[in-house]
Amino acid sequence: MQTFSCRCGNALFFENTHCLACESEVGWCPACTNIVALEPLTGGGYRCTNKNCGVALMKCHNYAVENVCNRMVVMAEGHADTLCDCCRYNDVIPDLDIIGNRERWAALEAAKRRLFHTLDLLKLPHGIEGENIRVPLSFSFMADALPDQGLWRSTASQEKVYTGHANGHITINVKEADDVERERLRVDMNESHRTLIGHFRHEIGHYYWDLLIKGLEEDVCRQVFGDHSCPTYADALEQYYQQGAPADWPTRFISAYASMHPWEDFAETFAFYLDMVAVLDTALHMGLSRAEYDGTLNSMLLAFHQVGLAVNELNRDMGLLDLAPGVIAPTVCDKLAYVHTLVKRANTSFNA
Repeated sequence: MQTFSCRCGNALFFENTHCLACESEVGWCPACTNIVALEPLTGGGYRCTNKNCGVALMKCHNYAVENVCNRMVVMAEGHADTLCDCCRYNDVIPDLDIIGNRERWAALEAAKRRLFHTLDLLKLPHGIEGENIRVPLSFSFMADALPDQGLWRSTASQEKVYTGHANGHITINVKEADDVERERLRVDMNESHRTLIGHFRHEIGHYYWDLLIKGLEEDVCRQVFGDHSCPTYADALEQYYQQGAPADWPTRFISAYASMHPWEDFAETFAFYLDMVAVLDTALHMGLSRAEYDGTLNSMLLAFHQVGLAVNELNRDMGLLDLAPGVIAPTVCDKLAYVHTLVKRANTSFNA
């Protein structure tokens, strides 16, 4: 992720809604794809102050009213869409009558915006119902428990909400936006990382399996990730939670959870690929020469390894978790090569 510049010259960041130097309101302009200072217009709306843009804008409803977004929509003939290019994918939002849910929703939206930024960087296709997309994408942010003095207590009247994906619809349990609860789950489930952006990247991996592989090249995918029809997903899930990951999983999988079933292996591998793209994009914009790569997977892996080594040491200095694995097994590299080819092909075919 790059940094941006306010009209006053102050640095702006991807999540900003105000410039701390000149106190201007700022937002994401979809026309010039920048975080920009906003100049109010006399007839309503705003003007993008990027000297190379200057389009008329309106705030996304979730920016203007709910304060959980920072994106703008382009005005045409005095009108604009109500929701921005990220918020329009929402089907269900958290219950805002519950204290703290607005802040949790804001955290979910911030992670979702970073997800879409990486997808757009890769020129990966996505769209909502009614658009020219084979599998429409949508999101629900729901809860099956209520926060009570720092603990989440189940409500018997509601069905259990599982973070997951089904037929293009991604559900994230609102509990995942609670830092303490998410860390408890991370430790309980013996996961090296459990983050909001990680959930989004994993679940979007399932989405792209449906969009790019299902019914199109399942046989090719089987050769790389294994047979997703045997054992069944339900049987594989039960076995994983009873027996755990095999002892040699680091030699074959990017994570322990990836060993559960080929679908999860693909989603975890896809998520790691997005991790690499996002980290290298930020490192390049921050001027780290070691992050430079030529577009091939081998050069990307080398650059990520070099950046990862440096950041891992910085994290260890602060007692934080490692950013990147020290070694990526050859089998995992083969899986990443398949994802890399899939992404490149999708970029070409959908954007021709």
